[in-house]
Amino acid sequence: MEDNHIYQYSLLNALMDGVSETGIPVSKLQTKGNQGLGTFSRMNGELLFLDGKVYQLQAEGNIREADASDQIPFAVSTNFVPQQTTTVEFRDKNDIETALDGFNAKAANLYMTYRITGRFEYLKCRTVRGQQFKGESLSELGKRQSVEEYENVSGTVIGFRTPKNWQGFGVAGEHLHFVNDDRTAGGHVLEVTAQQVQMQMALVANVHIELPTNADFNAAHLVTDDDGVKKVEG
Repeated sequence: MEDNHIYQYSLLNALMDGVSETGIPVSKLQTKGNQGLGTFSRMNGELLFLDGKVYQLQAEGNIREADASDQIPFAVSTNFVPQQTTTVEFRDKNDIETALDGFNAKAANLYMTYRITGRFEYLKCRTVRGQQFKGESLSELGKRQSVEEYENVSGTVIGFRTPKNWQGFGVAGEHLHFVNDDRTAGGHVLEVTAQQVQMQMALVANVHIELPTNADFNAAHLVTDDDGVKKVEG
């Protein structure tokens, strides 16, 4: 995997349609860089890929290291090599966007990827609990997601910013996952504050998309649902 190229398996719109029965194994994602995010079969929890290891961020904030054979129906990853490193303060989640714009204000139509490390004053994270039946949509799962709050916790946030007009072909808007240093807590970040953390950032101009060839994917409508995406992504 070339530095700061994005590898993506499947489409966000497929998840919105509930297409998540199968996908690529964890072992394949581990060849596609050093950081990433996504979900697991039946959308059972959040996926965080960090420095060679893939973690399943489960409901109630529990975490397990994924098995090599676990199936991934959607993922985005990159071999992250930072192009800028800076110390930042987050009064709220919007300050992440501000920091990215400060890195390069003329990259509205390019992907960005980043890694944030340090001690966070507050984090509000969610995890999806998984489908109750095959084909259940992501927006329906969002109605019964697990939400956990953490205070004064050290860890890592990784994220991808997708150009807004590309939402159907990537992770929408500000999509970011957190894991603590002990690998005992984490989830998709809904809110964040921090006085002083390190933020590393890189531009991405190359995106490689691998599409599923199964019947479920080919039967999906793949219609963009902006309202549904906003509700589940925060």
